[in-house]
Amino acid sequence: MNRALAVLTLVAYVTLPLGSANYETLVLPTLVVGLVYAAIAIVGFPWVQKRGRAPAIVYVCVQLPLGFTLFSLSGAAVGAVLLLVVLVCQTVLLLPLPVAFGVAVIIPLIHLPMSPLDGLREGLGTLAVMVFAVVVTELILREKRAREELAEAHERLRDYAAQAEQLATTQERNRLARDIHDGLGHHLTVVQMMVQAARAVIGTADTDRVDSMLAKAQDQSREALAEVRRSVSALREPRSEPLADALRALADEASAAGVPTGFEVKGTARDTRADVEESLFRAAQEGLTNVRKHARATAASLVLDYAIGDKVRLEVRDDGLGLTGDSPPDNGFGLVGLRERVAGLGGRVSVDSAEGHGLTLTVEVPG
Repeated sequence: MNRALAVLTLVAYVTLPLGSANYETLVLPTLVVGLVYAAIAIVGFPWVQKRGRAPAIVYVCVQLPLGFTLFSLSGAAVGAVLLLVVLVCQTVLLLPLPVAFGVAVIIPLIHLPMSPLDGLREGLGTLAVMVFAVVVTELILREKRAREELAEAHERLRDYAAQAEQLATTQERNRLARDIHDGLGHHLTVVQMMVQAARAVIGTADTDRVDSMLAKAQDQSREALAEVRRSVSALREPRSEPLADALRALADEASAAGVPTGFEVKGTARDTRADVEESLFRAAQEGLTNVRKHARATAASLVLDYAIGDKVRLEVRDDGLGLTGDSPPDNGFGLVGLRERVAGLGGRVSVDSAEGHGLTLTVEVPG
């Protein structure tokens, strides 16, 4: 915009002598005053534009009388009118819009020395030109601001998209970590317990028991491999079997691994969301894995409770050592991942334990 106004100023200055009634006698004063006006408009305007409101007011107050003088010296030359148009446009860029309209209304007063009829006719024409210049400049200015705001909005949108992508990546990484820990960790723990038990009796004549344990260890290895494939490929396939059946199978696995585990369903089973069932299943896996690894329990139990209104509760209990000084902290990775998973569903996780009196892991989620 400033470059266009500078070009218009030069064009107006060059055309100053054209149309002047006093060209022969006043050409030198006209060109000198015009040169001062043009220099201020081209060089001074960008400087004033960066200095705030007060210098802008001084700029307009200097250029307006100078433009009136130039108009009078040039004998109402077209170039002088164009220079005043430049001033109006610059006023729009420097000061509030009402001030620019005020300047546009003042400029037609240059025609007062004319006869009333000529002055009115020329004044109305000049007024129309000045108002048109104000409107066009304001529209250009608004369009420029809109482009800048749109560019800023696009930049913010790109930043938000990058943040959302980073957050999604972090959430997916945490989800995969939870799945690997809850799924693969559970199956490998069972395999370890089965192999350990098989080694304990491998030297006896009970070959059927050894074979059964190794077969179960093989099954658990196959399940672990399936868990790895599912986690790596980031697939969230819903379980095809009912939650109660899946939990009963977990209890049977724990019993086969050496910790007799009971399973009970309270209330009437009802359909729940796939993510709710997945979280409860993973909670049972984590709880039973910790029982086998740390509790030294002689018995454990799983309780799936639907009889608590619109929520579903899962309890994993054992009669082991409870939380002792040698026990893993209750903020270990498994429990942290479980809390994150359940918190995402609007549920809660609690651990109740007394040393020597076992431990109860409770997970409660909206169902």
